[in-house]
Amino acid sequence: MRTLEEVLRDWEAVIGLEVHAELTTLNTKMFCGCKLEFGAEPNTHTCPVCLGLPGALPVPNQAAIESIVLAGLATNCDIEKRSMFYRKNYMYPDMAKNFQTTQGPVAFCMRGHLDLAVDGKAASERPGLEALAVGERADGIERTEDGYVAHVGITRIHMEEDAGKMVHVGGGEGRIAGATHSLVDYNRAGTPLIELVTEPDLRTPEEARLFMQKLRQIYLAIGISDCSMEEGSLRCDGNVSLRRRGDARFGVKTELKNMNSFKNLHDGLAYEICRQAEVLEEGGLIYQETRHWDPSAKRTIVMRTKETADDYRLFPEPDLAPYDLSDAFVEGVRAKLPELPDQKAARFERDYGLSAYDARHVVEHRFTARFFEEALAEAGDKAADLAKPLVNLALNDLTALMNVEDGAARARALTPRRAVELVSLVASGAISSKQGKDVLAAVVRDDCDPAAVVEQRGMRQVSDRGAIEAVVAEVLAQNPDKVQQYRGGKTGLMGFFVGQCMKAMKGQGNPQLINEVLGAQLGEA
Repeated sequence: MRTLEEVLRDWEAVIGLEVHAELTTLNTKMFCGCKLEFGAEPNTHTCPVCLGLPGALPVPNQAAIESIVLAGLATNCDIEKRSMFYRKNYMYPDMAKNFQTTQGPVAFCMRGHLDLAVDGKAASERPGLEALAVGERADGIERTEDGYVAHVGITRIHMEEDAGKMVHVGGGEGRIAGATHSLVDYNRAGTPLIELVTEPDLRTPEEARLFMQKLRQIYLAIGISDCSMEEGSLRCDGNVSLRRRGDARFGVKTELKNMNSFKNLHDGLAYEICRQAEVLEEGGLIYQETRHWDPSAKRTIVMRTKETADDYRLFPEPDLAPYDLSDAFVEGVRAKLPELPDQKAARFERDYGLSAYDARHVVEHRFTARFFEEALAEAGDKAADLAKPLVNLALNDLTALMNVEDGAARARALTPRRAVELVSLVASGAISSKQGKDVLAAVVRDDCDPAAVVEQRGMRQVSDRGAIEAVVAEVLAQNPDKVQQYRGGKTGLMGFFVGQCMKAMKGQGNPQLINEVLGAQLGEA
């Protein structure tokens, strides 16, 4: 099988995503008063409504409607004032009533979009990018200095109820294949669920991964879900097909399931793209089917032939009246919109002079964004001057800490106040950037202030120009032969002189100032 890079030179991948998010910040289910609680004892949060017992009537959750409108406004969707619910019929046992209540052709949120910044290694998956000049647009993207911006359309965001959870016993990796029997937990049945469907505008697995990450940032910012992919409150299905480059016709698509992490989303799509290319290049056919991504075997497996709309026998839900959202309701929800990640990044660029790259990446995670903003508040009048070292600290050191064992606990020692103190010590020349790394390690290990570490270890640099000039003059006087060689063109000796000066000052000289004074004195004939 060829590599993804090789395949994408000859074939264009057409990718669309279906992203499901449970509204976990709500208290009750979509159409009944049952409690929402992840990890509760099986089948302890059920009632006649979510079990579909005869005579039980659904009552819509108004807070859930507010949440989906909030999601639509945050993703540039048009809010449809009139919509209705339908019954989606199917035979699986994860819904006791044998149908799912969902929205039909017109959803609460329609025709939205997100602009996706793709840079660095992620941009390398897009063939032909190097042919575009900065600012030039083609094929739905605009070239930037760091990569490109892709415009991704959103077809709709609709409301539905989640199904129950199937537990397969005795099979491999919890799948039905090989299981001796299956259990069902209806606690999740009826949970408010919103599904976002993109246009087929994505072209690489990296774009799909970045879209999913950006959507998660937005949902977290507006507070409608905890977006835990591990617990299943944020799930993604990917539809992918191939066509020869230059061909406008869509190929036959497959749908991928079980992509429950950003890595699985990328790897599953990458494998399926390569698999489809191999089949097509050998003269085979791609079938419209649903496939399961197996991360341990790193391959996709056929689950079933893809259902069509006719298979679901959709018809209007007779127990729920159509929805008519008033302008006042929509504007009331709009007033609850917080500052979104893109808006926050733009503010960081405008107010603190951050690069677009730094601003975009510091808001990717709520933790780094909050840390950076609190540190700026601690910096006060010096915020603009310290913004760059603070963002470097957040993106590099703090992120690295969070990715190691017990990192979150250790990172708590690096408070925003201590972060400002640390970067101020480096910026003022009191310690070098190398010493700053040592001080940071001591702060997170011993839970102490940076200034205390500097004083206890005698690390404070000498930045007195007069004192440094005297040391430099002495070192040069002790090494006249090397001074002559330097002035004769052997400029590599600068490192020797700096080392001798640092040795004379017991490592406490300001290396930047030492270099400056050495340059001045060695330049004198």
